[in-house]
Amino acid sequence: MAEQYDVIVVGAGFGGPVAAKRCADSGLHTIMLERSRIPGEKVVSGLVIPIYGFLFGPEFIREGNPPLERPIRSVMNRFVKNGEIYDYDHSLRLPAPIAVGYSTYCKPFCTWLADRAVDSGVELRTATTVVDVIKENGSVRGVITDKGEELRSKIVIDAGGTQNNLSIKAGIRKKFVPEAIELYMIWDFEMAKEDVDRVFGNSMEFFHVMPEERIGAPLGYGSALYFFTYRNSIHPGMGQFLVTEGKIPNVAKLLREYFDNFTTKVRRWREDIAPKVTLRAVTWDVCPIYAGLIREMREMPYFGDGMLIIGDAAGFESAAFGDGVPSAWFSADIAAGVALEAIKAGDTSRSFLKRYEDRVKADPFIMHTITDTRRWDMREVLKSKSESELKRRIRDHWGIGAFKYKYLGGPCLKATGRSIKNDAGIVAEWLEMFRRYYRNWEEDRFDRLSTD
Repeated sequence: MAEQYDVIVVGAGFGGPVAAKRCADSGLHTIMLERSRIPGEKVVSGLVIPIYGFLFGPEFIREGNPPLERPIRSVMNRFVKNGEIYDYDHSLRLPAPIAVGYSTYCKPFCTWLADRAVDSGVELRTATTVVDVIKENGSVRGVITDKGEELRSKIVIDAGGTQNNLSIKAGIRKKFVPEAIELYMIWDFEMAKEDVDRVFGNSMEFFHVMPEERIGAPLGYGSALYFFTYRNSIHPGMGQFLVTEGKIPNVAKLLREYFDNFTTKVRRWREDIAPKVTLRAVTWDVCPIYAGLIREMREMPYFGDGMLIIGDAAGFESAAFGDGVPSAWFSADIAAGVALEAIKAGDTSRSFLKRYEDRVKADPFIMHTITDTRRWDMREVLKSKSESELKRRIRDHWGIGAFKYKYLGGPCLKATGRSIKNDAGIVAEWLEMFRRYYRNWEEDRFDRLSTD
């Protein structure tokens, strides 16, 4: 006989545990299914989560002690020509303990989130892959796992990420088009903390070049070459779209070639970094970076009868500033709220669940991030070949200009006003979070994980 739940959450990455925890906190019988052995194990190994995710995201994250690696207080943009750094933009920097964002490894952070969900009563099954949905009269009524189990529920929340096909099997969405997918490669280097402190401080770095340098994907067709910094390690990384100008490049080969060129030509690497690092691993993954910018992708539904779709699975990703995690948190929280209302009303129909789409579209961040064309527009520099235009666009993208009202400034002001209206004491909570996170980073003091 099939097991019966109120809510099944598929995926224990960044969004799934947030949705599952809120459902369980409200008394719903909730199970979370994760295909990997340890939550976060299948996600790209590390990233920087922008600060607005912590300020305006779930309260238990803001008030908790997640396993953060390093507060990122500034962004250093370096411009390279003929292997030399000829200029830089360091306009985006903040004093301690305030941070632009926090670097973290995915596995411990997702495990921490899943632990909080389990603490709230969520049943977690790892090493369990969902292979299909159960449908009755057109409505999703549960899932089938790779072990042949039939799990039934009133609502399924799909948090399975880019590579899962659950919403496609449910007949709600279609596959991401190749133009929306970027291949990421990340080089994981060990580096002593005192060396990271001395070489990078609390900065993350980007390197910007014209395509003829061949140390990064063509502007607008991939991510800039970046360096994320952690406690005892660094991650150089870059990406390129699976399709570039209608052609299908050998992306894995090109990314390795670009990085080899960077490490042999750029003095910053050869003299300041290479003598202090040891390569541990090279990892890769695919992400729906521009899914929202492609109208066909953006207009696909985020919901169906008995099903809500969140995070990367819904294409809530543009990565203009590493926005995928906040969008996963925000959409998870909205989805859980709608699931609660639907189950209470005894109506999990598509027409009732449409309120999820309405609230997502009213969120000040999600819709902004998936329609933000700044990185996409970088390809205009390829036509002009103008260094001044390149610098202006970088300043508006990864510099202080990112917080103009028409970019992140607008959503931040709207969210701040809404938060203060709901709770006048929130500003004090934010300041306390900055101080606590900074102190915990200095003292390496975080919550123990279930996998320790």
